[in-house]
Amino acid sequence: MDVGSVTLGVSIAVPEPHGSRLQRLRADFGDPAAHGIPTHITLLPPTEAPADALPAVERHLAEVAANGRAFPLRLEGTGTFRPVSPVVYVRVVEGADACAWLQKQVRDASGPVARELQFPYHPHVTVAHGIAEEAMDRAQTELADYAASWDCTGFGLYEQGRDGVWRRLRTFSFGAGAVPSQPLSPDEAPHPIG
Repeated sequence: MDVGSVTLGVSIAVPEPHGSRLQRLRADFGDPAAHGIPTHITLLPPTEAPADALPAVERHLAEVAANGRAFPLRLEGTGTFRPVSPVVYVRVVEGADACAWLQKQVRDASGPVARELQFPYHPHVTVAHGIAEEAMDRAQTELADYAASWDCTGFGLYEQGRDGVWRRLRTFSFGAGAVPSQPLSPDEAPHPIG
């Protein structure tokens, strides 16, 4: 990253008490990145952008949020991207269609953070990444019965500091518009973006 650029991400924060609990568990499983990454569902993976593009990014995200509306989110059980990527996650079992719609709007080709994804979009909450296989297995087993639900009322713009810690720059609350239902096609496999 050069001096004139920033690393941005857009995500839905997992609210309290769920966010802190999952972050503590991620740390307990031995994931060294746990304390630097707030518990979230990714809408835009880490993306480098010119620092002077930040106002345009914020305007774009405000427009996306204004056209969205609150929707129920429910997490339940675990999954993994192994062997493709060393990730164990908590599954998004309700609200995935709305997350998919939002991330498409955030990454829109006409917007300031347009980008292609390395893998098809698959909303999830990472609870272990890049740690020993035994610890990954433990995370997947111990959270197999995990469940949490809430109403998603917006999303946040985050910047990764030089210390590797992600910090929220701004929260965008949904307006009165509708989030159309756009189900993921059956051939869209999970990907590791969180």
